[in-house]
Amino acid sequence: MTQALAHISEDGTRTQTVYDHLSGTAALAGGFARCFGAAGEAQFAGWLHDIGKYSQKFQLRLQGGARVDHSTAGAQEAFRRRHAPAAFAIAGHHSGLPDGGSRGDPGDAPTLLGRCQKKDLPPYDRWQEEVTLPASAPPDWTSRDTLTSAFFTRMLYSCLVDADFIDTETFMNGGEKPRGQGQELPALLAKVRARGKAYLANRDPSPVSVQRNAVLRACMEKGKSCPQGLYTLTVPTGGGKTFASLAFALEHAVAQGMKRVIYVIPYMSIIDQTAAVFGELLGEENVLADYSSAEYKTTEEDSLTPEQYRQLLASENWDAPVVVTTAVQFFESLYANRSSRCRKLHNIADSVIVFDEAQTLPADYLRPCVSAIAQLVQHYHATALLCTATQPVLEPLFKEFAPELQLREVGTDTARLYAVLRRTTLQDLGTLTMEQLSARLSALPQVLCVVNRRKTAQQLYASLPAEGSFCLTTLLCPADRRRKLAQIRQRLAEGLPCRVVSTSLIEAGVDVDFPAAFREQCGLDSLLQTAGRCNREGKRPAEDSPVCRFKLEGLPIPEMLHQSRDALEYTADHNKDLSTPESIRRYFVELAALRGEASLDKKGILDALSHGTGGSLLPFAEVAKRFHLIENAARTVYIPLEEGNALCQKLRSGFVSRSLLRQLGVYSVSCYASQFNALRDAGALEELPGGGAILTDLNRYSRDTGLTMDVETGVGLFF
Repeated sequence: MTQALAHISEDGTRTQTVYDHLSGTAALAGGFARCFGAAGEAQFAGWLHDIGKYSQKFQLRLQGGARVDHSTAGAQEAFRRRHAPAAFAIAGHHSGLPDGGSRGDPGDAPTLLGRCQKKDLPPYDRWQEEVTLPASAPPDWTSRDTLTSAFFTRMLYSCLVDADFIDTETFMNGGEKPRGQGQELPALLAKVRARGKAYLANRDPSPVSVQRNAVLRACMEKGKSCPQGLYTLTVPTGGGKTFASLAFALEHAVAQGMKRVIYVIPYMSIIDQTAAVFGELLGEENVLADYSSAEYKTTEEDSLTPEQYRQLLASENWDAPVVVTTAVQFFESLYANRSSRCRKLHNIADSVIVFDEAQTLPADYLRPCVSAIAQLVQHYHATALLCTATQPVLEPLFKEFAPELQLREVGTDTARLYAVLRRTTLQDLGTLTMEQLSARLSALPQVLCVVNRRKTAQQLYASLPAEGSFCLTTLLCPADRRRKLAQIRQRLAEGLPCRVVSTSLIEAGVDVDFPAAFREQCGLDSLLQTAGRCNREGKRPAEDSPVCRFKLEGLPIPEMLHQSRDALEYTADHNKDLSTPESIRRYFVELAALRGEASLDKKGILDALSHGTGGSLLPFAEVAKRFHLIENAARTVYIPLEEGNALCQKLRSGFVSRSLLRQLGVYSVSCYASQFNALRDAGALEELPGGGAILTDLNRYSRDTGLTMDVETGVGLFF
């Protein structure tokens, strides 16, 4: 009997049998799942995932026949054997994890129950002549509760789809492609220890230097000695936590025999900076920066260097020793259902995960995010480190999702650390008019002022002296923001006039050092982040480094900041010093009370997974639709400046590719509907089929202040 085929090479000269493909996929999937005790179940799914290809209809499909469903067959076999996670993974290995559905779903429904109980398939019985299924069962802990089972299903799905991709890709290319190929973690740790030794040998007696060394020493020692688990690193801004947290992560990963370090960054605006620092220290070939504008993702494949090509492949499944990514990429992938987003998930297991600026974990999705972290630490041999100057109070949530986990602080004597590293004096100026604020800023040669609205930043900037004044908002394209930050750092270093008005984008991770700072009314975490850009190196007395909070007359606080402002005022009424760990804790406890529990999962993600929704059990597809940390309400305007001009010409010619759009990202500005429509009605935009537009009237864009807020009528209604 002719052997059933799974694939035929593009040139038609080579074939891969179904048996060989199932065998290869099962072996890879089992290896991926071994670290969390599910090798047998992953192999089981691998052996079944493509048994539908044994049907005669599929064999005709390989010769150019009609399309045929080959995924449901394996799902039905797994379902009959009561392997629900494997059934989900197999059913979705091409089309995405489906909703579970209900028992009344018809056979043509896209749900698992519809497909597994009622869908008719062409005969595929030949699989039993070649395949003997291994005896297996999911680990016992997967039946603990529905959330645990759902998370395990995603991880099993990740193992299967990554194994399927790699085995198919290897056959089609006639051999395995050279993926990340980074150094082993012990070699990277040696580099960090050498740099750490140099830091610790520094005898600079300044309080900042002494305390940075104390933090580094604690991170290196505890990283080596502490067991896998859940940790916090609470260090004032400017206390050296970026390098110290990397040292903890590598010491810990090597001591615990773990596979990689994943560094989760809150904002796109600082991922370049972090990846560059790590790349310089560890070697660029060892650091994968997985975000949309990464160089190896913005170039056509045929022009990639070998190193860029390896990193492009590694970015598909995070096959690298050190990964730097965004919180959006990390958490949305954990709740996605498509194979392209989920195939990397199994590589989060057996990793040290550092969450930089942990206070920025999205409040509206805080419960699903904490639940995912708890699952990874409790069941997938991961260690999580929550790293920030303003540590949120997350113990109650972790206790709810994983009572066995203990949240432990890596640093020592945190209260003393904050006292010694106090480099600013917080002041409350009350209410100021725009004119009064402008006069205060103009009187200072170097000062930072952070405001809540982009339009406010533009208006305030216009009132300042022309020399040495800067405006930083997301109305500037990223290329111009980077250029301005370089100029700002140079002027600060040279002692030249430098007055910066910015929105909150400067607060997290942007390394600047001003002698004074102002912050429009906000939450305590934002206030202290602004303070972290003032006297950062501790070269001036704290009393000579004021950080002033204020309210602008006639300008109400944005609705999204009401509760943060109220929690800050409550804390100020009860704590004389706002910059202590005690004050920060009181602030976050009050903020949680003001928000209420329901607001921490505004889309009902966990309830949908636990109890179903719309009559469907385990609604993976529905949850993926709901879980978006950044709501896509904005439209993109491309700015045809410098290299962006040639890229826009490509768009105009009808050439559109993912690579082109990624390259254009550094010459783009996001607009809400009101501003976009005003620009369009003014004849300033050339609209594109995908919903974006090219700015045709460059008078509407200033390289100093960005895209204009006032178009024709002077109305700009977003912040």
